[in-house]
Amino acid sequence: MTYTTPKTLTFPEFIQDYGDNPNYELIDGELRNMEPTGLHELVAGKVTARINAEILRLGYDWTIPRTCLIKPPATEATALRPDAIVLEDNKLSSEPLWSREPVITLGSSIKLVIEVVSTNWQDDYARKVEEYALLGIPEYWIVDYRSLGGIEFIGRPKQPTITICQLVDRDYQRKLYRLNEVIISPLLPELVFALNDVMPPV
Repeated sequence: MTYTTPKTLTFPEFIQDYGDNPNYELIDGELRNMEPTGLHELVAGKVTARINAEILRLGYDWTIPRTCLIKPPATEATALRPDAIVLEDNKLSSEPLWSREPVITLGSSIKLVIEVVSTNWQDDYARKVEEYALLGIPEYWIVDYRSLGGIEFIGRPKQPTITICQLVDRDYQRKLYRLNEVIISPLLPELVFALNDVMPPV
């Protein structure tokens, strides 16, 4: 039996071959299939709709782009593709790649990032927590509607959970919300919804 090492990609190679493919992101040169399903996309769409409605209600100059990559400046071959990202419009003129590609490199452009957990849950609960904190992103939501995360992250018994990570100093402080619990977002304190509101139909 032979083992074949996965092909590694540079950031420019990834952009050229997979930049417009929403199924993939790049982590340390390794191509990752995000494994989206219809239910995953449904949950992501419901969460995004609620946030967008609140942004419009408040009249903020924030945007949720249809597709967007984050290139952490400290890593050469990483391109993260969040399920939703909230950008501050007046900061985008400082983004070096934005006029040519939907790529964000500066954490100061980002207000909020959301990941809906798939089977590669380790990335959402560990690697991306580190990357997003290093970028200084104020808030990061992890929506784990299938209870896929490890017990150390979502507790026992495992159950559907939204984790709201708020940046304090340089680290995220996490607060877990279960079904029937109204989430509290420091970024959008008047936003009212619970995980039940975005769960797929039974």
